[in-house]
Amino acid sequence: MHGEYKVPGGKLVVVDLDVRGGQIADFRLSGDFFLEPDTALETIDAAVNGLDETADVSAIATAVRSALPPGTQMLGLTPEAIGTAVRRALVTAPGWRDLEWEVVHDRAVSPHMNLALDEVLTGRVGDGRRRPTLRMWEWDSSAVVIGSFQSLRNEVDPDGAARHGFDVVRRISGGGAMLMGAGQIITYSLYVPASLVAGLTFADSYAFLDDWVLQALRSLGVEATYQPLNDIASPTGKIGGAAQKRLANGGVLHHAKLSYDIDGQMMSEVLRIGREKLSDKGTTSAAKRVDPLRRQTGLSRQAVIERFLETFGRLYGAQAGHISEEEYAEAEGLVASKFATDAWLKRVP
Repeated sequence: MHGEYKVPGGKLVVVDLDVRGGQIADFRLSGDFFLEPDTALETIDAAVNGLDETADVSAIATAVRSALPPGTQMLGLTPEAIGTAVRRALVTAPGWRDLEWEVVHDRAVSPHMNLALDEVLTGRVGDGRRRPTLRMWEWDSSAVVIGSFQSLRNEVDPDGAARHGFDVVRRISGGGAMLMGAGQIITYSLYVPASLVAGLTFADSYAFLDDWVLQALRSLGVEATYQPLNDIASPTGKIGGAAQKRLANGGVLHHAKLSYDIDGQMMSEVLRIGREKLSDKGTTSAAKRVDPLRRQTGLSRQAVIERFLETFGRLYGAQAGHISEEEYAEAEGLVASKFATDAWLKRVP
């Protein structure tokens, strides 16, 4: 069995192994990481050999960490990354390049349609009617997008939203409220089969699915990093955040919003961001937590998006595609029956 795992911000971890009598056998670790002393490689191999084939990431990492000699240096590699690669080998998880990718950057649509398309395209990837897809969103109007489980009245000031021309909508994924000013943000969705994230913990899948965008940002001179659970950040502040939804048919939605530009005063008048939420961030202003890409790159929004698409295509061999008229029609039906209804918006009042 063969498994690979690219450590977000780190190196490629590769494992080859067999299973005999319910135990891991003939285990070999390799990759482009750095490890000192050299003998630690054999120590790691020995620590994993003999583990039960059902051992989870934590158990594998504990076995590796316990066996390492004092002073071992691991660069671009962690015991948890080894555990993840082993689990991916045991469930035969595909790599990014094993999938046939499509990238979509179509016309601007309403906030309700963007959210409905997320559900439609995730479902179609899950049941095999669409290839795994990266979609860049375009907005024809501004919106506050609240998480699936958030309280509407706790998160949004309706007077402020109306005054600044923001519609209020609810998405199918969890997480926090996002201010989506048309032309001020970059939003993308990944629609992938569950097999791509097999063997990863839910938390680790966030960084795994956004590693490509960190590479794109670094190519633009932005020192981007991933901050658990779901933030994309730079040394000068937060850039954006991600959220996920997993459907019963095996489709996985991973979407993220990056701030290209921001009006801090407007944000404070539209969102009801409480002191408790900010207390662990070391700041009293939500606007101060965000450092937009316009300032960091000096590039137009379109130029940043083009670099994102270029990077994704280079890494994974993606082909340009489009949303079909059938998919648009299905999404329009969902807008009418779900996303534009008070029942959905106020499911948590």
